[in-house]
Amino acid sequence: MEYILSLLIFFPVVAALFGLLLTKESIKTYAIIVTFIEFLVSLLLWDNFDMANIKMQFVENIPLINSLGINYYVGIDGFSLFLVIMTTFMTMISIIGLSETKNLKNLIASILLLEMTMVGVFVSLDAILFYVFWELSLVPMLYIIGAWGSGNRIYAAIKFFLYTFAGSLIMLVGMLYIAYVFYQATGNWSFAITDWHLLQMPFNMQLWLFAALFIGFAVKVPMFPFHTWLPYAHGMAPTVGSVILAAVLLKMGSYGFIRFSLPIFPDATVYFMIPIAIIALVMIVYAAMVAFAQKDMKQVIAYSSVSHMGVVVLGTFALNVEGIGGSVFLMLSHGIISGALFMLVGVIYDRRHTKYMSEFGGLASVMPRYSVIFGIMLMGSVGLPLTMGFVGEVLSLVGFFKVSPVMTAIAGTTIILGAVYMLNLYRESFFGEVKNEKNRGLKDLLPHEMFALVPLTVVVLWLGIYPKPILEPINQSAKVLVNFMYHKAQFQETKEKLYDYNTIFKGGK
Repeated sequence: MEYILSLLIFFPVVAALFGLLLTKESIKTYAIIVTFIEFLVSLLLWDNFDMANIKMQFVENIPLINSLGINYYVGIDGFSLFLVIMTTFMTMISIIGLSETKNLKNLIASILLLEMTMVGVFVSLDAILFYVFWELSLVPMLYIIGAWGSGNRIYAAIKFFLYTFAGSLIMLVGMLYIAYVFYQATGNWSFAITDWHLLQMPFNMQLWLFAALFIGFAVKVPMFPFHTWLPYAHGMAPTVGSVILAAVLLKMGSYGFIRFSLPIFPDATVYFMIPIAIIALVMIVYAAMVAFAQKDMKQVIAYSSVSHMGVVVLGTFALNVEGIGGSVFLMLSHGIISGALFMLVGVIYDRRHTKYMSEFGGLASVMPRYSVIFGIMLMGSVGLPLTMGFVGEVLSLVGFFKVSPVMTAIAGTTIILGAVYMLNLYRESFFGEVKNEKNRGLKDLLPHEMFALVPLTVVVLWLGIYPKPILEPINQSAKVLVNFMYHKAQFQETKEKLYDYNTIFKGGK
């Protein structure tokens, strides 16, 4: 288990290189085997994860550039553990459900390269290593959208790249300045995040550096008003691109807040808590209303992603265990559910080459298996009890209720608004008479589509009924984070807003 994280990072890219030597007929089977092995290895992390250990686990620290304090430094905690597992799981599922056939070897190589970068982001404990994986993730996704997308795919790919790259550059400037501050304080260069956590910075400096990192993470989430690249990227991307983008890439931004912003800048985090919450409320309500106005199924799900990520941000900046733990769980549930919904839209697009709701109607009688799974995922997206989506949303809202009951009440409309636009989509597409004769002969789910979608359905229901195995490690890391922020905070006002300290850690303040 000593080098298990390195195996998880680099196995997909090595497998991608060998995959280029195979024939087109065998490449998909090969890719399924590779991603299945990667998924099994990630499950070993969970099996060997020590709940009693509050420190980073499976740590590897190898010097790369000693003079600058840059290391190959990786490890995981309760936050990153399940994000890594979700990454390997959704990559495997996306390849099982893959329907694209054009330049298949290049597409699969791009997906495997993207998997490497995503795992690398979630396990990196060195800022430069984190940034390298963060930026590398843009390249395969840019290629996937531009080469295999539809419609105005080049515009969508370029917009995706420019938005995220510009935000990343500002984030890099902030990271370099933090390293310089560390050098001034200690006389040594270090890009280790665990070292940065110990820095005590003046409040004004915290504000500026928090803002620099915030822009990079906010673009990736994406938060309002940086969200406009997402509908284009989802709308023009191939199904596999939309699945991975929604399931994993969006979570990199919200993960960045938890890994960097909260522990390094506790006072600035509390200072910006309400302004960020207001932005999250705009995301929740505005994106939901825009989703209702859409006629394209994919656009409805794309804008619903912005709305749900608003709840993730709200829970994160509740700065208590319920909120932070709920936001991480909601990242997982949104990844599974939105990934499944994009895959389901891809299924109908393959058959009819249209995503407009007006082209359908009566699908429940034509494609019953498809309709049942779509309905379950739709209910999970809405946040129906006993589905995975309910747990994360409720915990995030309960966490922020301690901050502002009024703002939480507004945020709670996400459940009502989500039901409005999702049930409208389902009503128009699945109920009533078959509107278009072309739909009468549509085939229901094929075997490979069932193999991809049934496991997702099982996960959504299982973790909705029994979320404890996932929540326990996440909450343990959330407790450690809140405790750390409390002790590092310079101002009593900050400490008073870290609500959970008294109830979770014995002895009070």
